[in-house]
Amino acid sequence: MKRITLCGSTKFKKAFEEWNKRLTLRGNLVYSVAFFGHADGLAITDEEKAMLDLVHLKKIDHSDEIFVLDVNGYIGESTRNVIDHAVKSGKNIRYLSKECPDWKESA
Repeated sequence: MKRITLCGSTKFKKAFEEWNKRLTLRGNLVYSVAFFGHADGLAITDEEKAMLDLVHLKKIDHSDEIFVLDVNGYIGESTRNVIDHAVKSGKNIRYLSKECPDWKESA
């Protein structure tokens, strides 16, 4: 059983839901985001954003690898930061765009 943290923009809610399901059904322990601020239009304060970023880094610290949900190749600044953290921590990094290049965010 691998411990995998999903990373990517929270505007890709369907991707997070789909890949959480797929990876869990393969017998993995999957860490995801707490909620989908962009997709659901939820406002958070700067302090809440900083705290959520720290929590996500801790999930990565407890993971064997991260799976970057780079839908259509999109990687934003926050996702770049967590990828950098994963690299510095020696974690394996997988990308949706490489493993499933034809995968699209469904409506």
